[in-house]
Amino acid sequence: MDKFQEMRAFVSVVNAGSFVRAAESLSLSKTAVSRLVADLEGRLGTRLLQRTTRKLSLTPEGEVFHERCKSLLDGLEEAEAELSAQTGEVIGLLRVNVPTTFGLLQLAPLWPRFMAAHPKLRLEVTLADRVVDLVEEGYDLAVRIARLPSSSLISRQLTSTRMVLCASPEYLQRHGTPQHPSEVADHAVITYVLLATGDTWTFEGPEGPAEVKVTPRMRTNSGDTCCAAAVGHQGIVLQPSFLVGSHLASGALVEVLPAWRSIELGIYAVYPSRKHLTPKVRALIDFLAEAFHTPVWPA
Repeated sequence: MDKFQEMRAFVSVVNAGSFVRAAESLSLSKTAVSRLVADLEGRLGTRLLQRTTRKLSLTPEGEVFHERCKSLLDGLEEAEAELSAQTGEVIGLLRVNVPTTFGLLQLAPLWPRFMAAHPKLRLEVTLADRVVDLVEEGYDLAVRIARLPSSSLISRQLTSTRMVLCASPEYLQRHGTPQHPSEVADHAVITYVLLATGDTWTFEGPEGPAEVKVTPRMRTNSGDTCCAAAVGHQGIVLQPSFLVGSHLASGALVEVLPAWRSIELGIYAVYPSRKHLTPKVRALIDFLAEAFHTPVWPA
């Protein structure tokens, strides 16, 4: 077994505080990460982690070894970065975190082209909707969808998406079409639990700003699930245009209250620092900016 892979798994578990989150960051299964750490402990002949049902903690030996491992892995990353900076080549490992649905729908088709353009690059893409700590979890870049990017990170806006209120024609035929945002409160709605505004949906329209407090019939942390429920005639959703655009084009969904616009979100490439920006990170930022220069979903 690759010793560096074992060390990376161990450091990731410590940084993430759990095997599950470490597995997400490494794009491995929890079983695979557990096996890597167990193999490492077996090879060393000592326990590095104390495991309980509630938390993980380092043993005294684990604390010492964690610092050594972190130093070695950081050194490897620095060596790759220095080499690529000197040669200008896009080489080494590039670790990227992206939102799940956006990553599947909009980014997955782009990766082959990016990899083909940079054959010396090793790409590691993790899909997760939680906001990862780029520095602590060792990511070079993340794609984030937000009203404003984090002030602690450097960002470049790639494009934008607006939140669209929509439902299936069959649902609206059965239950009526709202004529004002306040009427949405009387309908079945399917909500995305990670929406920043929660169950309060905001709009701007002919009469100025309006907001409505909705009572969800269904909550989910998956935008795809929201759309599936709406396409299945179960209620009204407020979802980003990059996700519902194809459903609107096909007629499976129709926009509700088109005169009333909800919030617009920026889609950003974010990275820890502008200083020492490596060619691999710069190449990806430029590639994504070019890919999304022309809108690929309805405005």
